[in-house]
Amino acid sequence: QVQLVESGGGLVQPGGSLRLSCAASGFTLDYYAIGWFRQAPGKEREGVSCISSSDGSTTYADSVKGRFTIYRDNAKNTVYMQMNSLKPDITAVYYCATKNYYCSGDGGRYDYWGQGNQVTVSS
Repeated sequence: QVQLVESGGGLVQPGGSLRLSCAASGFTLDYYAIGWFRQAPGKEREGVSCISSSDGSTTYADSVKGRFTIYRDNAKNTVYMQMNSLKPDITAVYYCATKNYYCSGDGGRYDYWGQGNQVTVSS
C-alpha cells in the first residue's frame, strides 16, 4: 500500500525554523519526484518546493527561495523540507505528494498525497 506520512509541523514563532518530513512506504522514492504543497484558509493550494528523482534537482516558489531547502534521504525513503526564517504568511497545511521522475507545479499531476501537516507561525 502506497503511503506518504508527513510530520514535523507545529507552532513556531516568527523567525524560527521547522523541518517537515515526508516518509514513504509501499514504494521506493528513488524513482519518484516529491513535491511540497500548502493550502492556507481561503486560499488555493500552491506548490512550495519539489525534488526530482532523476538528478535530484530542486525547484522552489519565489516566496520561499533562500529560506526553504528540500532534500531527500533515499536510505530512509524520506524527503525533508527545512524551513528557516519563518514568517506568519507561510501558515498553512503542508502536504507532500509524489509523481514519476520529474517535478511539476501542477498538483493534479501527482498520484499520491500525504494527510497534511499544519504549520503555524505566530507570536
